[in-house]
Amino acid sequence: MSTPDFGILSFGAYLPRARLQRKAIAAANSWFAPGLRGLAKGERCICNWDEDSITMGVEAARDCLTGIDRGTLTQLVLASSTLPFDDRQNAGVVANALQLKSALRSMDQAGSQRAGSTALAAALDGGAAAGLTLVVASDARKSKAGSTQEMHYGDGAAAMLVGHGEPIARLIASHSETVDFVHQYRMHDRAHDYAWEERWVRDEGYMKIVPRAVSALLAKCGVEASAITHFCMPGTLSRIGPAVAKRCGLNEGAVRDNLAAVCGDTGVAHPLLMLAAALEDAQPGDRILLAAFGEGCDALLFEVTAAITKPSARRGVKGALDARREDGNYMRYLSFNNLIDLERGMRAEPDKPTQMTVLYRNRDMIQGLVGGKCRVCGTVQYPRQRYCVNPECNALDSQDDYAFSERSGTLMSYTADSLTYSPDPPTYFGMVQFDGGGRMLMDFSEVEAGKIDVGLPVKLVFRIKDADPMRGFVRYFWKATPA
Repeated sequence: MSTPDFGILSFGAYLPRARLQRKAIAAANSWFAPGLRGLAKGERCICNWDEDSITMGVEAARDCLTGIDRGTLTQLVLASSTLPFDDRQNAGVVANALQLKSALRSMDQAGSQRAGSTALAAALDGGAAAGLTLVVASDARKSKAGSTQEMHYGDGAAAMLVGHGEPIARLIASHSETVDFVHQYRMHDRAHDYAWEERWVRDEGYMKIVPRAVSALLAKCGVEASAITHFCMPGTLSRIGPAVAKRCGLNEGAVRDNLAAVCGDTGVAHPLLMLAAALEDAQPGDRILLAAFGEGCDALLFEVTAAITKPSARRGVKGALDARREDGNYMRYLSFNNLIDLERGMRAEPDKPTQMTVLYRNRDMIQGLVGGKCRVCGTVQYPRQRYCVNPECNALDSQDDYAFSERSGTLMSYTADSLTYSPDPPTYFGMVQFDGGGRMLMDFSEVEAGKIDVGLPVKLVFRIKDADPMRGFVRYFWKATPA
């Protein structure tokens, strides 16, 4: 049990704007899998070509850290089952993008759909530790074309800030069950998950393992099942939430919407995403029970505090759901996920090696988008250089760090280039004038034809710049997107 001033201090969420309509998936595959029509309701979040678990994790973390001094963070955990790098710390990329201090403990957590909930439980159990822990869970889920997983899955991320302060929710108790019950798996040399028979997963998995974990948790803290206000449990099986709630003795009215119809199951991120959604609706004194299933079960019980009523500038789950763009182009989705061997043309073939020495020496400038501000005249510039660019100043070595990533701006000019290769042509780029000074030539993302013009307000997002397929390396940078 945590101390009164320890718990969840903030939360954040991110969902890709593109929402693939399930009816488009069913229509494209009806010749082979007509049974998919029964699942063709609603939509699922899909990553743009320049998004992955790292970029989504950065955006969820930025939402979570709204108004928070990032210098107070002492630990960062990135949980995912779809980490881009097997032998490079993915959390380190997130930390660099967020411009966190180097005196930081960071780690990747993977290997289970419970990776996010386990990381959160571990952070909350460390209640005596000083500093703040940021737990980020993010998944860009891959599935075979025409599979039920393609209908159920979604991409997304969520983040929780844990530490001492004024918590919006305190952990009452937690309990974990570790059971090698294999309901799905993916070997290291496979691109897609393999799932077992649904009735077996329901009857022997959810209906036995989750109630056992919940019963042990409630017994540990002496709380009656009827006292639970919100029950969060991800699961794509039909009516599995109410069925488990009934087995556990919970009120059916406490069962939270699993968000399946509006974003899909976001894998490792989904327990934290549902918890964030519950916190958005919660009132002081509410009790939230989170149950995450996967080779066992993590069960966490929270009590919401009066701090939940304080206003916040975070976008959260509701804001992420509202920022949607309907997408019915199934072929584009297949292309982005390399599910078809698309002829991309000769312009897609240039060799693009990354100079690791240059990336390291300029990592704050590249991945953190840190420029400079002149101490003499106040001029801001990117990139940071030894001389101030103001012709009336030209001061030498007068530049202090100036982060552009959190600055908004205005579009000064733009070009739609159909000759330069892009996975989603045309390539949009142009000049951005930043609020507070400075301008930069930038790539744009999430641009819709006919909805971009000079004067458009923009914000910055962390995205994939491009990839080196020969060496298997991905480069990240910042792009402008409509605010």
